[in-house]
Amino acid sequence: MTGRRRLTGLAVLVLLLGIGAVLSVGIGARPTSPAEVWHALFGATATPADEIVRQLRVPRTVLGVVAGAALGVAGAVIQGHTRNPLADPGLLGINAGAALLVVVAIGPLGWTDPGSYIWSALLGALLAGLVVFAVGSTTTTTTTAAGPLNLALTGLAVTFLLQAVTSAIVLGDTATMDLYRFWVVGSVAGRDLEVVGQVAPFLLVGFVLAAAGAPALNLLGLGTDVARSLGARVGLQRLGGLAAVTLLAGAATAACGPIAFLGLIVPHLARTVTGPDYRWLIPASALLGAVLLLGADVLGRIAARPGELQVGIVLAVLGGAFFVAVVRRRVPVAL
Repeated sequence: MTGRRRLTGLAVLVLLLGIGAVLSVGIGARPTSPAEVWHALFGATATPADEIVRQLRVPRTVLGVVAGAALGVAGAVIQGHTRNPLADPGLLGINAGAALLVVVAIGPLGWTDPGSYIWSALLGALLAGLVVFAVGSTTTTTTTAAGPLNLALTGLAVTFLLQAVTSAIVLGDTATMDLYRFWVVGSVAGRDLEVVGQVAPFLLVGFVLAAAGAPALNLLGLGTDVARSLGARVGLQRLGGLAAVTLLAGAATAACGPIAFLGLIVPHLARTVTGPDYRWLIPASALLGAVLLLGADVLGRIAARPGELQVGIVLAVLGGAFFVAVVRRRVPVAL
């Protein structure tokens, strides 16, 4: 695949992202004309339309862009490190870890401020990722330490354990269930720009780690032994990659709640634009993740007017169909 074709593909994704952002700002339960959107953005005078656009839709759009980009990149990185085309960030127990600490914050700790969920969810995601990597790295041989199979199996085990504990707490407390169900559905609605600011440092570090590890992912795609023979420090690179996934997916989950399938879908679609080279795949996954999340959010607003479907529900429906299509392919996508 030529560099010109890749650049053209990235340019198209940037254009689609711009269109998605415009639609996200302009479409909602209250019809808003382009003139009203323009006035709200560049000449606001505190009219009801100005408040809706500036206080609700702009923060929602910004969060959709950063969360979609984070989940898209996290999906590409985890698929590269596990060499599993069906992997997504939830494989490391990140969603389950975030959910558990949100439940603990709501129930035993009695926190009711949604802003507090950000820090508890982020801490739970980070701890779950660390546990999976630490346990997955425990092996009798150094050549298979933190290998793809170990990480996948450990991630599944930790996820099931955390989900069981979460269910036990929630089922025993109706008040906790009432608050938790609004977070767990996955949504970019109702958040302000302060939420973006809270998770921004973690996202920035995650993006830097993912970009820095792109060349190593190309080597790891040839196999662990080949990568090591070519001078790659496999253990260090895998640690950096999993740190990137944990930070990106953990921060996005903390801000929006669990959003399934986006990390699975995006890398597959991005490879049709860039091919398997992770130096191009990672930026393409960031753009495409943002485009898909914004598109799903806008679709949810249109499909259930005057109400709306949360973006987590829309992506679950689309992602389920995509997952079946990938599994049924006779030749899996090359990683």
